[in-house]
Amino acid sequence: MMRVTFLGTGTSSGIPTIGCPCEVCNSDDIRDKRLRSSILIQSEQTTILIDSSPDLRQQMLKFGIKKIDAILYTHHHFDHIGGFDDIRALNYTSRKPVPIYLMQKTFDSIKKTFFYAFGELEQMGGGIPVIEEHIIDENGIIEIGDISFQPIPLLHGKMKVLGFRIGNFAYCTDTNFIPESSFELLKNLDILVLDALRYTKHETHFSLDESIETAKKINSKTTYLTHMAHEIKHSDCEQNLPENIYLAYDGLVINY
Repeated sequence: MMRVTFLGTGTSSGIPTIGCPCEVCNSDDIRDKRLRSSILIQSEQTTILIDSSPDLRQQMLKFGIKKIDAILYTHHHFDHIGGFDDIRALNYTSRKPVPIYLMQKTFDSIKKTFFYAFGELEQMGGGIPVIEEHIIDENGIIEIGDISFQPIPLLHGKMKVLGFRIGNFAYCTDTNFIPESSFELLKNLDILVLDALRYTKHETHFSLDESIETAKKINSKTTYLTHMAHEIKHSDCEQNLPENIYLAYDGLVINY
């Protein structure tokens, strides 16, 4: 059995957004409190993080996560790599590097953003994140412990990003276009997680209607929407969704 925990379901600014007076940012509904997007995949033996958001430390503490066997990255935007420095804490407890799996462009961006972890240091201070990088072949299967990951090529505006399929579960955040070849990789799903930023059209994310239309085309048994901005109020939106399509929320756990 696999276990999926949604560590964050929000957009790049998180919800509530700093200084925002809107209804969602001031909502008392815990489902409207959204950390930056990330999920945890667990089998009985292996624990995998997809994306290290800027909220990684908070997510690890909030959900009681004490170890991670590896991190997979979807792409290099800061809301998906910003918690990279918190790998240090994992190094302290495991006494070994953390394997990371990512596209070359994502790794190049991490090396620029967190340059101190990859070059000569003026002084060590609190230490650096120690990793073991594995560049993803998008046409291959990634085997980590007893879990297999199939990369799913997607587009996020003009940027190539990756989704991942794990058995009959697929995670496709930060996209507004799925190539036909990738639809083939998304057949016969039990659970699909799909980007749905807001009600209105966006240049790099599916709108709610676009996400629903795409979910119907993929025809997973169940679909959960993620990476939502503060235009979407959970209680108002979910009651109007089609059958078998739901809004994800931070802390949601799915077993499959």
